[in-house]
Amino acid sequence: MLQNGLTHTCTRIVEEHHLAAHVGSGDLHVLSTPSMIALMEEAAMHCVAPHIEDSQTTVGGHIAVSHLKPTTHGRTITATATLIKIEGRKLQFSISASDEEGLIGEGEHTRFIVDREKFMARALVSERQH
Repeated sequence: MLQNGLTHTCTRIVEEHHLAAHVGSGDLHVLSTPSMIALMEEAAMHCVAPHIEDSQTTVGGHIAVSHLKPTTHGRTITATATLIKIEGRKLQFSISASDEEGLIGEGEHTRFIVDREKFMARALVSERQH
């Protein structure tokens, strides 16, 4: 059952393909903001996945994040998402990311519960129209 306070944490070791120079979001060999955000979104997705129907999933709708400090190759990062508000299909999360030295990013994330088949059918129709 979905309820405020649900939380999930994901952990990852920073590898070459997570670095800003590799992703193209910068030219330094530090964790890219898009890679940090992806781990935060993954934590939010897994936070609620066990509490919705198998035919459903969640999709990201909005994210507002501050990337507070750099993390280098080989470090371990964790991202935690906590469900803080439920409005029908709209879910609001508090998200944060840390490395071994502490907080590296924080923000808020909105996801929507969708039916997998209906969502993909709409996506395919939209793709064909372009």
